[in-house]
Amino acid sequence: MSDSISDGGDCTDGPVKTDFSDDRTAVTEAEVEALVKGICFKTGPPRTVGVEVEWLVHELRQPQLPVTSERLEAAYAALRTVPLGSALTVEPGGQLELSSPPAASLMECIGTVSADLDAVRTVLAERDLGLMGVGHDPWHTPRRFLREPRYEAMERCLDRTGTAGRHMMCTSASVQVCLDAGHEEPGPLGHTRRWWLAHQLGPVLVAAFANSPLVGARPTGWLSTRQLLWMEIGSGRAGAPPLDGDPRASWARHVLDAPVMCVRRDTGPWEVPDGLTFREWTRSGVPTREDLDYHLTTLFPPVRPRGHLELRMIDAQPGDDGWIVPLAVTVALFDDPEAAETAYRTVKPLAERAMSLPAPHNPLWLDAARSGLGDPELHEAAVVCFAAAVEALPRLGATPEVVAAVTEYLDRYVRQGRCPADDLLDRLRGTAARAQGKDISA
Repeated sequence: MSDSISDGGDCTDGPVKTDFSDDRTAVTEAEVEALVKGICFKTGPPRTVGVEVEWLVHELRQPQLPVTSERLEAAYAALRTVPLGSALTVEPGGQLELSSPPAASLMECIGTVSADLDAVRTVLAERDLGLMGVGHDPWHTPRRFLREPRYEAMERCLDRTGTAGRHMMCTSASVQVCLDAGHEEPGPLGHTRRWWLAHQLGPVLVAAFANSPLVGARPTGWLSTRQLLWMEIGSGRAGAPPLDGDPRASWARHVLDAPVMCVRRDTGPWEVPDGLTFREWTRSGVPTREDLDYHLTTLFPPVRPRGHLELRMIDAQPGDDGWIVPLAVTVALFDDPEAAETAYRTVKPLAERAMSLPAPHNPLWLDAARSGLGDPELHEAAVVCFAAAVEALPRLGATPEVVAAVTEYLDRYVRQGRCPADDLLDRLRGTAARAQGKDISA
């Protein structure tokens, strides 16, 4: 049970807990590889699910106006008094994130987070504030709310690749679905099956739930600008390892070869090395097990192994309950055996378009972020996968209301080759047409 707000979330998740007896003992390269293999992939029959839901905080009556830091601080102080079942954290730009505890079922997860969101919205509404579900703030430029040394260091590090890092930190929001890694399976993929499926299904989820077409109130040309920003941060920080071979070994190599974001200090600003990989740092005999824990939290691949699998590619969704649909669809396509087999067979042909390049820096992911379900192959795959999810949800104990919500999404968006980003663009075009005195009903 969590009854307080902590800093961090998508950008600075808390340390990955391990069984280390002394976190300040220096680690060797071989020890890092062994530790990462052990703590990041825990196999076994899938039993639990979770969700991390991020929101932009806005003025309730005039959402296009920025919320002052003073008003955010007052709201967060009030939220610290609210008992919640989920962990409530604050992102660098002032976004709020609710992270559910591991749940034994989809409906248990939905129930916990829904109740927590009701409580949070009540507190915010009393202060004329609300939550907005969109993958990227359509109006405001990045403005950092949190000023701790880690955010100063993160900003300096990410600025080296352009402005994408600041946008990711301060103006983006997502729905992240957490699933067990799954048990060892017979066959050529072995225990990599759910790992492989997460990466190949990822572009379908990006396309179907794209909801970030605007920056500065103007179209970017991408339906999921949030996904574009992750790609622009760079493969070392936000890319996935190769999918061929043992995922444990591939991820361990990726962790070792990833650039060190920062070196923490007890006092003063943190050091931000340029081009230093964790492998190179380890060979110096300096980094500790605690440094490894922190390093793991500075990597943002589309699927992050943290003992479980954290799917990070879905834009935040509109509406109070819009987050439930991507959660339900994803859980159904992984945890129902029949739906999982359908999804596996459906996305397998799409893998050829990835050209063996790691996600999300390959043509398939780029097309998903740019065109959404306007891409014919992604559209066809999404229709099949969503239909399979609708059939599977009752078998997973989903209520008729959840099944109806997914069915409505299938009919309103997926079958039509649309996504929520299209609604935002339609409203923008309608506003522009009215401003020019055009008849938009024709």
